[in-house]
Amino acid sequence: MQNHSAVSEFVLMGFSTSPHLRLMFVPLFLLMYLFTLLGNLFIMATIWRERSLHTPMYLFLCALSISEILYTFAIIPRMLTDLLSTHHTIALVACASQMFFSFTFGFTHSFLLTVMGYDRYVAICHPLRYNVLMSPQGCTCLVVLSSAGGSVIGMVVTVAIFNLTFCGPNEVHHFLCHVPPLLKLACGDNVPAVAMGVGLVCITALLGCFLLILLSYAFIVAAILKIPSAEGRHKAFSTCASHLIVVVVHYGFASVIYLKPKGLHSEEGDTLMATTYTVLTPFISPIIFSLRNKELKNAMNKNVLSKLYPSRT
Repeated sequence: MQNHSAVSEFVLMGFSTSPHLRLMFVPLFLLMYLFTLLGNLFIMATIWRERSLHTPMYLFLCALSISEILYTFAIIPRMLTDLLSTHHTIALVACASQMFFSFTFGFTHSFLLTVMGYDRYVAICHPLRYNVLMSPQGCTCLVVLSSAGGSVIGMVVTVAIFNLTFCGPNEVHHFLCHVPPLLKLACGDNVPAVAMGVGLVCITALLGCFLLILLSYAFIVAAILKIPSAEGRHKAFSTCASHLIVVVVHYGFASVIYLKPKGLHSEEGDTLMATTYTVLTPFISPIIFSLRNKELKNAMNKNVLSKLYPSRT
């Protein structure tokens, strides 16, 4: 009468349907992963060293870099290992752990993007109250709540999925333990209810974050349009540019993947599309923040030059 699993391990099929692409994917994904790690570590080190960047916006950016590093670490090393080996099995506990951490840090990332949107709203719409509303204690609390929210969703999704019964087969047509391919392997009368519940939790959280970001930028745009000088409008908008681009990329790829018509679904297509939010989006984010954020770019140049040409600094 108890929920149990007849399957003790899964086989991650990944890119097995397109073996001709595996030799190309290994160096490409490895380089992108290393760049993601080094880019985020460089951002964190620059913010740590440069006292002028010890502000709420850069605290959130530092937290965002940490969540991105942990998110990619939960997925990409395992994916690279599977691409290089012929043994693609993953234990049930390891599969559950990967799902928990990928959802935890993925949703933490979304919550932090929402918090960063709120930070820009306060900075532009309520500049005189900024130091009060975005105090160090308040910012720390927002980061902790973002992490806690991500952990709760990760736990809810993982517990719901792995309380299902998996009767076989055990082939997961994906390179990670993701919800849709695992639901296809589950059996029992409660599978549709679990699928609907997990979908509602994830969509509500993501859509809620997106709507809050849109609301923040609606107020921001209204405030910027009231600034009389073109230079003032440009300066105000430039402080939001990098965050706004990352939000567009983040939710743009998510919408392409999750909102496409069901008739277009294919196992190989879904696997290839999943690389956009597991590999490409984390790869792009540090580039955007490094190139589009003037203060961060200047601080990076200063730190690099101080190492290369100590006599000039």
